[in-house]
Amino acid sequence: MLRGAPPRFPSTERAYFSDSVVRAQNAAARGAVGIITIQAPEFSQRYKWSWLIPQIRAGGMWWLDSRGVPADTVPEIRARALMNESGALALFAGAAKRLPEIFAASRESKSGSFVLPMRVKIHTVSRHTPIESHNVIAKLAGSDPKLAQEYVVFTAHVDHLGICRPSEEDAICHGAWDNASGTSAVLEVARAFSSLPGPPRRSILFVFVTGEEKGLLGSDYFAHFPTVPIENIVADVNIDGAPGLLWPNKDLVPLGVEHSSLSKDVEAAARNMGYTISPDPIPEEVIFIRSDQYSFVKQGVPAVFMNPGMQSANLKIDGAAVFHKWISSIYHTPKDNMSQQFYFDWAARSTGLSFLVGYEVAQQAERPTWNAGDFFGTKFARKH
Repeated sequence: MLRGAPPRFPSTERAYFSDSVVRAQNAAARGAVGIITIQAPEFSQRYKWSWLIPQIRAGGMWWLDSRGVPADTVPEIRARALMNESGALALFAGAAKRLPEIFAASRESKSGSFVLPMRVKIHTVSRHTPIESHNVIAKLAGSDPKLAQEYVVFTAHVDHLGICRPSEEDAICHGAWDNASGTSAVLEVARAFSSLPGPPRRSILFVFVTGEEKGLLGSDYFAHFPTVPIENIVADVNIDGAPGLLWPNKDLVPLGVEHSSLSKDVEAAARNMGYTISPDPIPEEVIFIRSDQYSFVKQGVPAVFMNPGMQSANLKIDGAAVFHKWISSIYHTPKDNMSQQFYFDWAARSTGLSFLVGYEVAQQAERPTWNAGDFFGTKFARKH
């Protein structure tokens, strides 16, 4: 199969169907025992093969339930492989369709299965090592006798990759923007809430999660086994890479708000702070499923991932160019360190907006609701 999902899908639904677990479940339901994923040339332009290999060799990680069974696995799929374009060309030699035809059809959201004239053997050798890593959680009790039993959650992940492929700097993946900046932002949000003359009506949880880089592990575990009843969590506001830090953005892409009444709260906060709201400019990156708010969505909690837009407040800075260069040369490398050009004042500004969103939700009498007939609301919403 090809990586990703059809471009005709809306951004967040495209992300859902790109989820490796969903894809494996769909494949297993149709009798598959293994998956070979092929990446199109445009994906290789964004993520070089030399960058991908160390990420894969670092190994996978899953959290274990009380029976010792790993979460989000599809045991029917016995083996997996990822092929670059040159490997796929060899695989498709003599096939009924040429690989360029398949890539072209996929860009038009067209697909079709056919039999390849060969068989594949995959031999996998695994070594398992148990580890422990902790989420860090703080609570600010609400002031309303009734609403204090409900919670607005702020999340940021505290993990990164540790020792990784050396560069000219060093061999440590520092994770300065991803996600020391988001962790710092949530700490500042906590400081702002605790500095108010009185707490908001609803309670606030500040959840610093582990294992995001290995598959949203800490947030997924928390969403399955929260420290408060999951039905009492009304919303999650997630910060993964503080908006504004890499370039002075004047717009935001709040991923996920189009699915719930949180859109009104985000739009109001954006107006107050002078931001515009933009649609997802890079749906092919399926970012919606790649950070911790998605763990809450899957448990029926409306959530938003505060992302920077590409518009720059400084006409001399091209936000899109900065982002694409960052993704292709700095992301998940030792270069994500404090030697980068950071715009701390703009990051502080966007952090203030995240605070306002959470404060508004914490003060309202009504809890956020999924939009009628919404894709994620229909699939995941809980009854309260």
